[in-house]
Amino acid sequence: MLRYVLVRVLQFLLTAWIASIIVFALMQVLPGNAAQVALGTNATPEAVARLEAEYGLDRPLVVQYLDWIGGVVIGDFGRSYVTEADITPVISDSIQVTLIVVIASMALALLIAVPLGTAAAVFHNRAAGVAISGASQVGIAIPNFLAAIILVMIFSLGLGWFPSSGWRAPIEGIGEFLERLVLPVTALALVQAAILTRYVRSAVLEVMREDFLRTARAKGLTAGRALVKHGLRNAAIPVVTVAGVQLATLLIGAVVIEQVFVLPGMGSELVRAVSNRDLLTVQGIVMVLVVLVLLLNLIVDLLYSVLDPRVRRAA
Repeated sequence: MLRYVLVRVLQFLLTAWIASIIVFALMQVLPGNAAQVALGTNATPEAVARLEAEYGLDRPLVVQYLDWIGGVVIGDFGRSYVTEADITPVISDSIQVTLIVVIASMALALLIAVPLGTAAAVFHNRAAGVAISGASQVGIAIPNFLAAIILVMIFSLGLGWFPSSGWRAPIEGIGEFLERLVLPVTALALVQAAILTRYVRSAVLEVMREDFLRTARAKGLTAGRALVKHGLRNAAIPVVTVAGVQLATLLIGAVVIEQVFVLPGMGSELVRAVSNRDLLTVQGIVMVLVVLVLLLNLIVDLLYSVLDPRVRRAA
């Protein structure tokens, strides 16, 4: 088991290192000179050369990469060429907003999808199961941004229950924080819940046809108790895989939602940095997003060993 964990951690570190090289290389091949962009089109060649020397842009690319990745490892993402401000506080503040929204959205999506997907499987040949399946199909077809706009029109502009935009940190007041969290979290969660409901339904249906579940019922367990005691854990394995992928998708989908609700998350910072051609900030934000996605994959792999004894025995 320990060897399994160590191999997965080493794979994570190796993949993150390769990803850092790719991210750095992609930023270098983009057209334009970072120092020229920072100073403006009217800057003299001497001023551009001075700024390049100040930020180390005149050094070999290998040296620039090693300097950047060495700082990233210790949490120092450098100083913006455009604003001359430290990038680390920008990323640390924005990532908190994004993670709060994404984690809350996935938690709500699972709270909706697991019972509805299980019910859709148990009652798959009845009206209730068909209705749940139909509703999930409609939910899958609705983009996140459209769901966000509909929620704002109904619950903010129409009923006036929640603010339509803005953000408050929890330390600024838990009530205002929750008010501004409800709509973006719901917009992300509803679409993800529809997707996960389909996978939960398929996984539970497959488990219900397995021999071990029939054996459990033959020993005297009711259908519901046999499913809860022996079926749901087996059905959770493919659902965990999909949930990990969808959680990574939420990180990307949060970019649009943050724009709709004017949230100061990583998506908003990434859009701002791209529009300003603040390439070092873009590089740092993209690297953080890549590491988060890889970390999610690592967590999913480790959860396999918890849910499936065969993985532990193989390890």
